[in-house]
Amino acid sequence: MTPPSAPAARAAALDAADPLARFRDEFVPAGDVVAYLDGNSLGRPTKAAAERLARFATDEWGTRLIRGWDESWYELPLTLGDRIGAVALGAAPGQAFVGESTTVVLYKLVRAVLDLPEVAGRDEIVVDSQNFPTDRYLLEGIAAECGKRLVWIDAPGGVTLDALAVAVSDRTALVLLSHVAYRSGHLADLPEITRLAHERGALVLWDLCHSVGAMPLELDAWDVDVAAGCTYKYLNGGPGSPAFGYVRADLVERLRQPIQGWMGAAAPFEMGPAYEPHAGIRRFVSGTPTITSMLATGAMLDLIDEAGTDAIRAKSELLTAFALELADELLVPHGVAVTTPRDAARRGSHVTIDHPAFEEVVRELWATGVVPDFRRPHGIRLGLSPLSTSFDEVRIGVEAVRDALERRA
Repeated sequence: MTPPSAPAARAAALDAADPLARFRDEFVPAGDVVAYLDGNSLGRPTKAAAERLARFATDEWGTRLIRGWDESWYELPLTLGDRIGAVALGAAPGQAFVGESTTVVLYKLVRAVLDLPEVAGRDEIVVDSQNFPTDRYLLEGIAAECGKRLVWIDAPGGVTLDALAVAVSDRTALVLLSHVAYRSGHLADLPEITRLAHERGALVLWDLCHSVGAMPLELDAWDVDVAAGCTYKYLNGGPGSPAFGYVRADLVERLRQPIQGWMGAAAPFEMGPAYEPHAGIRRFVSGTPTITSMLATGAMLDLIDEAGTDAIRAKSELLTAFALELADELLVPHGVAVTTPRDAARRGSHVTIDHPAFEEVVRELWATGVVPDFRRPHGIRLGLSPLSTSFDEVRIGVEAVRDALERRA
């Protein structure tokens, strides 16, 4: 019998010592996929979510019909928002809601903040040039709409406190940044960046898409103003599941969101002639919520709550460290460059590697059941979701990339 390779033996030892290993059995089997390394784009479905969705169709939607709105559905954007807040955001009740897509939730929060009296006279919005396209495109449109000027931070390796200090001035109304950079995986210093912006009179909107569910967050303790994030990555809500928004308690009644829909009115079922916003966080809900899309997120939150975000973060750091170790050993000799920060405290839960052949390589990998994702111009992201990803999957994935490069050589 051929002895296991050194990487295989190291992966087996890490999996054997993993205190969260049992959670891998809580996910629906992945069919022909042997290494799923794209949990930072789309999380795997939990078995509990599959059961809830099936039961919902027959027991709630099927038998309760329209009565379901009075029994639980009407409150779900707020009850699930509070659950996300308690389990994943470090937020007290009444500050989080589940809405529409991340784009729409970001739009609501940006426009609402820009109308605050304390920043109304300021004409600049700070954003980094490497942020996710939605964030950048959205701000371009809002700046044109509101007569604001965008100030760009050019920080390919990730936004630092020093870079922000140069960009933020007494003209800055809002700073919009991603907590974890979608491409490089750089983890921004959220508490200190927020503090600096506040010292200069600006508010900050944090995009949490690539951090929520993969690491501890303490939005209340960090004095975060507003935040948004999706639920289909590390919260495993499924394709297109709705985004959440967070508004600090003292801002809830001061912000008037711009997409005034019936579900956010003070008395939605009165169907009155004029819009009056709800007094609480419900004012940020616009139209009829997507009930079925929220069920899977609730199931994943149960697992996150049971595991604990500190333990999840600890495994995330080990997974990414192992991926970097294997990349250095197996891929760098083939001309691969590592983009992700080496310091565990400065990276999220994915590792990005670059090589000119990677667009073709990813197509080959997918065909063999190894599933990372590709980001132009030539990056592979290894998205490592701590509760569902094994160390052996990381090993299989990195070795598959090496093998593909060797075939080309």
